[in-house]
Amino acid sequence: MGVRVTGFGIVSAIGLSVTENLLALREGRTGIGPMRFLDNSDSLLVGEVKMSNAELETKLHVSQKPISRTSLLGLKAAREAWGSNQHNAELRTGIISATSVGGMDRTEDFYKSYLADNHPDFAKLKTHDSGNTTERIAAELGISGYINTLSTACSSGANAIMLGARMLLQNKLDRVLVGGSDALTKFTINGFRSLMIYDDQWCRPFDESRSGLNLGEGAAFLLLENEKSIGITGNKTIGYVNGWANAADAYHQTASSPEGKGATLAITNALTKSGIDAAEISYVNAHGTGTKNNDLSESVALKNVFGEHVPFFSSTKPYTGHTLAAAGAIEAVFSLLSIRNSLIFPNLNYRNAIEETALEPVTALQTEMPINAVLSNSFGFGGNNSSLVFSNHE
Repeated sequence: MGVRVTGFGIVSAIGLSVTENLLALREGRTGIGPMRFLDNSDSLLVGEVKMSNAELETKLHVSQKPISRTSLLGLKAAREAWGSNQHNAELRTGIISATSVGGMDRTEDFYKSYLADNHPDFAKLKTHDSGNTTERIAAELGISGYINTLSTACSSGANAIMLGARMLLQNKLDRVLVGGSDALTKFTINGFRSLMIYDDQWCRPFDESRSGLNLGEGAAFLLLENEKSIGITGNKTIGYVNGWANAADAYHQTASSPEGKGATLAITNALTKSGIDAAEISYVNAHGTGTKNNDLSESVALKNVFGEHVPFFSSTKPYTGHTLAAAGAIEAVFSLLSIRNSLIFPNLNYRNAIEETALEPVTALQTEMPINAVLSNSFGFGGNNSSLVFSNHE
């Protein structure tokens, strides 16, 4: 039994709305480029959202400050997903949002001022906590029934969707806004560089020459509703979340299992939960970060599950960069766009297959394809692996 998706919203390096993101995906246009807004001396390639904090605050009519960039991006996407919905006393409404860095961007500003003894604004520290972003979005949208924050590294956004779907099926909520938000920070960039997995060139997922990821920022949310809620709101169904699973293999703090054990388990269990056969998956929106370890592990997992009949697959991270906790939610929106528009998005920058698996992603936009079901993978540090199955039917 699927859970209905009735709204979605997104902001990423390739657009400030669902419409803008779809256009960029159709055109094969990356949003990764040199830094514009983050104050960093290095000329790294990043997937920045093309609006400054000041522009976002003005556009969103935010008056209460300080507010983190993570919250601003999240609020932008959440408002699009929420749309014109109204609050109703008969509907139990919640929000589950995910983030990795929270308000670290504001903390970095504070730290710089503190070290310089330049009258640091201690109020900025209130935005650091990951839960502050969720609470800020909830307050702006007037959601108070249930508020929760997840932080499980790169699987966070997918896990938020998973938890929201489970709460609807368990009759704990009638509708829930689920997704994630993360902003670029110096701390995050330097952390990934210290792991030697940041590529100074454009990332190349599933390519033999891949050498690392490009970080990005963004946010995305889905509105999930049960039958009672739809009976009141009258919202139309965009698609369904049919299956989900999380498998923590705990192989290594940052590396994925070379045998793809956790990823294999997550994909297998998500398919089982969905009731959709592996042969019915039309497209896989892969995690595909562009790192040596991750792409090999995921490739092995795909072969473990699908054998010699791996579906069309690609990574969309060469468009947006790796958006960490927001990735699972952003790619959930891309998965629904694939189904609704009969499209399979190309894996940019790919040339040669990984030697060990020889799997080749889609490299050109596929149009007018019958997309009935999509598998979306999100694999995080610590072996926290999550997979979601979306479809056009219950």
